[in-house]
Amino acid sequence: MVAFKGVWTQPFWKAVSGEFLAMFIFVILSLGSTINWSSADSPQPTDCVLISLCFGFSIFTMVHCFGHISGAHINPVVTLAMVCTRKISLAKSIFYIISQCLGAITGAGLLFIITPINVVGNLGVTEVNERLSLGHGLLIEMLITFQLVFTVCATCDPNHKDTKCPSSFAIGISVTAGHLFAINYTGASMNPARSLGPAVILWKWEKHWIYWVGPIIGSVCASAAYDYIYCPDIELKKQLKDTLLKATQKTKGKYTEVDDAIIQDYNDDIILKSGTVNVIDIDQADGKKGKDSASEILAV
Repeated sequence: MVAFKGVWTQPFWKAVSGEFLAMFIFVILSLGSTINWSSADSPQPTDCVLISLCFGFSIFTMVHCFGHISGAHINPVVTLAMVCTRKISLAKSIFYIISQCLGAITGAGLLFIITPINVVGNLGVTEVNERLSLGHGLLIEMLITFQLVFTVCATCDPNHKDTKCPSSFAIGISVTAGHLFAINYTGASMNPARSLGPAVILWKWEKHWIYWVGPIIGSVCASAAYDYIYCPDIELKKQLKDTLLKATQKTKGKYTEVDDAIIQDYNDDIILKSGTVNVIDIDQADGKKGKDSASEILAV
């Protein structure tokens, strides 16, 4: 239960419900732009620019509205990136991801109900272009998610506040750019929950795993690259260095070998401090029972 400390609070549940509501609104607005309202007699191609702008503006609006409430992740892989960079606990991220997925399913379900059945089409289900292989589709999702999560990490960096560009605007532009580039390749998901919603409602699961595996890999790579390579946290870097140093120390028996310099410093410390009594246990080499240790008492 220690891992869930801080979960059972009112502010946290406001944040979780905020993620649900933000995803719910985002899915309705963005998927609504994919509906083709042209008649069957005169079909028109779906406007990729319209869809890209609608997704970008929807994210821009939701981040602006819910940023101070929940952080406005509105994406499971963004939540995962926050876990990787230690900005949210793993326990809390579980609730975030569940609420995001439920919000996407609810939003897609409501859009399906209010849209005439003869124009609903595939309800914005993300699909890999038939001229692409699975590997190509996976790579595209990794790339566009990488650029999105890298943008999110940069806008969340407290050391990167010298720009006058709002974080919500930068993230919205990133989503728009990803769609303009990849909408004809894979549908430009970048968001597993966004793909999950219409897939559940229409029960279309063909190649759906790509829209989880690709964004997850892209998100982890982007967050790791930003936080541990390009803009590392100095304190975290020191902690990692100390941990690796301890892990690589040579051990002999059950004790850790200590450098001679460290031993000398310790002995000097004993000599300089008067009135100190130190008991040092020394293991004998023969390891015989009853004769396994001796004590040397040093008093100054």
